[in-house]
Amino acid sequence: MGEKAKIKKQLILGKAREVFVEKGYKRTTMKDIVEKSEISRGGLYLYYENPAQIFLDVLKSDSAVGEDSFEGEIPEDATAADILLMFLQEEKKEILRKKDSLVQATYEYYFENKPPKRDNILKRDFETAVAMLEKLIASGVRSKEFVCKTPAEAARSIMYTLEGLRISAQTIGITGDAIDRQIYYILLSLGVSEK
Repeated sequence: MGEKAKIKKQLILGKAREVFVEKGYKRTTMKDIVEKSEISRGGLYLYYENPAQIFLDVLKSDSAVGEDSFEGEIPEDATAADILLMFLQEEKKEILRKKDSLVQATYEYYFENKPPKRDNILKRDFETAVAMLEKLIASGVRSKEFVCKTPAEAARSIMYTLEGLRISAQTIGITGDAIDRQIYYILLSLGVSEK
């Protein structure tokens, strides 16, 4: 794919993301994306056959950006507890973010489509976060910051808690204080006293 085509595809993905944020996955049509991108219908079909293909590329793009942004913010002298708290605070921001969020569209997509295992970005991101947390918790246990016999299970439990909070934010609503209480409980379960 030439440079011009790559730029056009990035434009389409950026505009499509805006449509998915605004309308969700289920209500977004190719026509919506054509109108938002200000390209011809044929121009869009040169790159994508349907909204599902576009949405997957939007998710892949967002996933790559999300991974890079957290790693760049960790101070060199941060302890395992500091890093865990930073991670949980970033998750809190994402859970509470109403504007510019793809959470609803993502759930709609995954409830409607059963992607092959290799294309399940949501699962991959979940498992990547679990692996990162497991290493972080194990590091905290070695440095005696955390008390935990099974870092893998603790990591998975944290991610299940965060996923539940994310769903609650979309369905029944949740406050920052409620999330803070869950963060406090997570830290307490690892033997971390108040920070």
